[in-house]
Amino acid sequence: MTITADALKEYYANIIDSVGDGVLVTDREGLVTLMNPAAEELTGMSRRQVQGHPFRVPFRNARILVEMVERTSATGMTISDYENVVLMTGGHPVPVSAATSPLLQESGERIGVILILRDLTNVRELERAVRQSDRLSALGTLAAGLAHEIKNPLGGIKGAAQLLEQELSAENEMREYTRIMLKEVSRVNRIVEELLALTSPRKLKLEEINLHRIIGDLIKLQRQARGDRNVVIQQQFDPSIPPFLADEELLTQLFLNLIKNAVEAVGDVGLVRIATRVHADYRMTQQGERRTRMVAVDIFDDGPGIPQEQQEQLFTPFFTTKATGTGLGLAICQKIVSEHRGLLKVQSSPGKGTVFTVMLPLIQ
Repeated sequence: MTITADALKEYYANIIDSVGDGVLVTDREGLVTLMNPAAEELTGMSRRQVQGHPFRVPFRNARILVEMVERTSATGMTISDYENVVLMTGGHPVPVSAATSPLLQESGERIGVILILRDLTNVRELERAVRQSDRLSALGTLAAGLAHEIKNPLGGIKGAAQLLEQELSAENEMREYTRIMLKEVSRVNRIVEELLALTSPRKLKLEEINLHRIIGDLIKLQRQARGDRNVVIQQQFDPSIPPFLADEELLTQLFLNLIKNAVEAVGDVGLVRIATRVHADYRMTQQGERRTRMVAVDIFDDGPGIPQEQQEQLFTPFFTTKATGTGLGLAICQKIVSEHRGLLKVQSSPGKGTVFTVMLPLIQ
């Protein structure tokens, strides 16, 4: 069967349109001749806006891309950049890798430039998770030593305060001071226990868990605990998520902390929404293992949001924005998620609320 030139052209166009990476092609004059759907999504521009125009016009704000395309066009060199290219898509910065190569005819004549764009958002999030894990590991060694050194004298102080309280009569005003001492000792002891929980390795008790039952029970508790506050708690569960292997006790601690934080963030009036879904774009794996899909749980609140400068420190031990917080809650959440080989990330804008996303491998 003879394939016509038009049919062959359409066939190759379909291949390029199906590629997951962004592809743009320019001709000798620098005019854009081809743009696939992935490139439209990454750049936030349509083919109609770009095709037939000089590349440097629609991409005038992406100076690095313009320089790469023009240099490849002039020299025939292949150029790659995996660190410095950031595109604004839908008002959000998207890190991408970019590579330009000369488009050649069979004779070797250069007739244009091919630009390949790849979304690095997932890669950057994985790198950030590794950095956070390394930072916790370094802090953990110091924290574990401090916790053990504090715990020993703390027991002595508590015992002495209890003996003193027994020696004092019920009418003696000094009993109030011993009560305060015991209360503060208990508070310090709680912080030490949280430090030990953060630093001590723990073997996961893996069992088949029902994610929606765990979160549903926690939502019922928070609805009961909100009292007179006008806080609406919504749930949007994906019924297709099957039971999977995880540590139920640790996941209960994780989601209780995150849901409580969301309810506290909205104050007396607001909305908290917990949604579950299968995240098709992520697949975690280790060498020798089958690729595993991820389950994502989004905990959204329409509170005041978190300033950008604070978001990088949220998972650092002892960093807190609460007047009475210890700053260990989110660090422990990060540790629980890491132990499950998952990801914990946050997106927030002042005045637009906050969403914490927990991603766990769907291991069955």
